[in-house]
Amino acid sequence: MDMLRLTLQTTSDGVMLDKDLFKKCVQSNIVLLTQAFRRKFVIPDFMSFTSHIDELYESAKKQSGGKVADYIPQLAKFSPDLWGVSVCTVDGQRHSIGDTKVPFCLQSCVKPLKYAIAVNDLGTEYVHRYVGKEPSGLRFNKLFLNEDDKPHNPMVNAGAIVVTSLIKQGVNNAEKFDYVMQFLNKMAGNEYVGFSNATFQSERESGDRNFAIGYYLKEKKCFPEGTDMVGILDFYFQLCSIEVTCESASVMAATLANGGFCPITGERVLSPEAVRNTLSLMHSCGMYDFSGQFAFHVGLPAKSGVAGGILLVVPNVMGMMCWSPPLDKMGNSVKGIHFCHDLVSLCNFHNYDNLRHFAKKLDPRREGGDQRVKSVINLLFAAYTGDVSALRRFALSAMDMEQRDYDSRTALHVAAAEGHVEVVKFLLEACKVNPFPKDRWNNTPMDEALHFGHHDVFKILQEYQVQYTPQGDSDDGKGNQTVHKNLDGLL
Repeated sequence: MDMLRLTLQTTSDGVMLDKDLFKKCVQSNIVLLTQAFRRKFVIPDFMSFTSHIDELYESAKKQSGGKVADYIPQLAKFSPDLWGVSVCTVDGQRHSIGDTKVPFCLQSCVKPLKYAIAVNDLGTEYVHRYVGKEPSGLRFNKLFLNEDDKPHNPMVNAGAIVVTSLIKQGVNNAEKFDYVMQFLNKMAGNEYVGFSNATFQSERESGDRNFAIGYYLKEKKCFPEGTDMVGILDFYFQLCSIEVTCESASVMAATLANGGFCPITGERVLSPEAVRNTLSLMHSCGMYDFSGQFAFHVGLPAKSGVAGGILLVVPNVMGMMCWSPPLDKMGNSVKGIHFCHDLVSLCNFHNYDNLRHFAKKLDPRREGGDQRVKSVINLLFAAYTGDVSALRRFALSAMDMEQRDYDSRTALHVAAAEGHVEVVKFLLEACKVNPFPKDRWNNTPMDEALHFGHHDVFKILQEYQVQYTPQGDSDDGKGNQTVHKNLDGLL
């Protein structure tokens, strides 16, 4: 791809690739390209899905309630009209609509991310010596601990402050901050992750409640021994002031959806244990006092923040970031909540939607029922009309060139019956199809050529049958070699 990029930069007009350069460009990405051509992504008809996302976006845009958070002065400066949604699937398919390039602070959306970092580095057992796993049933900033004198969970302020104290113990705040920033950059596929110093200063100046929580935690000995509580609160405010855009945050969410692998870079960032625990706590505790209702109605792991963001994860499918500053009385984005409700009403993404029997909902993960029918019709019609160019496109998109219709007739049957010599040669020599298939009347392509008097086709089939070697099943590696080997013939 670097070679292609260099060629494009040094060419003033259009660029043509010769066969060798094309092969060099595609061979390192052949699996991804084959996946794309075969529509084997987790959401096969992504264009149709994104049109639904756009409709849901426009519907949520009409919501006018809520109030922009003003207890942190920097947050109050955002326009209430800002509204953006970004989607990133586990395959790396992307879609954004609205104000998705405007930076905003993660605020509480950083809580599951730093918890994931802590569990990834230290393990579940160690982290939960200091913090519980239960929903608190109280406001997120309450001075209250569970019966073991531990914060209820990592998604309330007390729990998040304690989790902050566990990250990179024994090093200074600057090194800790750099470490978390590098980690979040990896989760975001090296897309935008910044820092708002103005928000940090604003947080620190108006953080009396969090200082009160910090001193209460210190009095109850909730921190690891030797922890500098004031320094940890500074670090906590810094992490809340990390900036993202909808686009970069959607990649972070997709990394969680993808079991810890960043879908953009392919790099493993988080352990499976860290991802599982994080999603579990997001599902039960991620939406402040609205967590129970959100789990009931939406049924997906999510985390909201007072800047107006909602980090939403559809496990094994995609991650999303919805952002709109006006908040409801629970502290969640009004437009974001409306969008999430509508999404699950339309698609069967709810954790407990029955994928087999919930016919009234759209399943973006499923190919249309008539997809194979269309594929067979297109293939056989191209063979009937002698359209080698169309057949070449089908072969390059990894279509099964031996598909059969309801009479068990293949493209080779049709081409032989019509006497299309070039089509027969292409199917045999480039696609390596089986020359012996029998239809429902036990006729082979050779029988068809003989019956309709196409002796040149009959001769080609006869010669090819002598040298034909059946292709056995192969593993993925051999399959890729076969693709490379046949590329010359297809082109």
